[in-house]
Amino acid sequence: MALTGRRAGLTDVQTKSTATDMVTEFDRASELMIVEGLTKLRPNDAIVGEEGASRPGTTGITWYIDPIDGTSNFLYALPNWAVSIGATDESLTRSGSATNQASGLPPTSIVGAVFIAAQNEMFTATLGGGAHLNGVEIHCNDTSLLTQALVSTGFSYAPEQRTVQATRVAKMIHQIRDIRRFGAASIDLCYVACGRFDAYFEENLHPWDVVAGQLIATEAGCTTGNYSGGAMTPAQTLVSTPAIFGQLGALITSCLAPTRQ
Repeated sequence: MALTGRRAGLTDVQTKSTATDMVTEFDRASELMIVEGLTKLRPNDAIVGEEGASRPGTTGITWYIDPIDGTSNFLYALPNWAVSIGATDESLTRSGSATNQASGLPPTSIVGAVFIAAQNEMFTATLGGGAHLNGVEIHCNDTSLLTQALVSTGFSYAPEQRTVQATRVAKMIHQIRDIRRFGAASIDLCYVACGRFDAYFEENLHPWDVVAGQLIATEAGCTTGNYSGGAMTPAQTLVSTPAIFGQLGALITSCLAPTRQ
């Protein structure tokens, strides 16, 4: 629906948190379609959507919806936008399988789907069931040298934060293979999962950005966490091949420090 609509042209484009944080009629229509479908299939589950969909549930299952992740790409007819849907299970957190609530991350992800419509690529994962791209099992790279790592990142919608983030990239880029910035967190996570990137890091995301993609990356063999090796949160996300995770986290942290005069 969103792909067909984009090809026909946009008629309602607005801004949200900043002048560069865009939302279109298809963000809203996509979320409505997903909510209607989930309501029929899973009427007692909770829902949290980027564009305002919210309802409580009684099952402990919560669905996190990003109806169009990468709206700026969508606006400019670039292919790197996706629909991301993931579910978490609160009972797994209660049972001790995860201890993420205190850190800001939702309970354990149990299923995730990220569909890149313009490329007809469907990334999926279930907890303990592996990760797949269009039904074929995927795995992350085995890159072990930080100097050979192709790393993706993202920048904030807030201009002052982008300046800080760009300065950090300038400090670290000569210590890795190169940097990519594609503009959609769910896709970046999936690209690490299938070996198109070796790592991805970003701050100030939201649960609907990462619930599906984190599970896909983890099931593909990636290591996930924050920059210091603690639990991954939307506020601080790092996903990479296992061998470079600690090195990259330390590099990112060191490049956040102010330069001595």
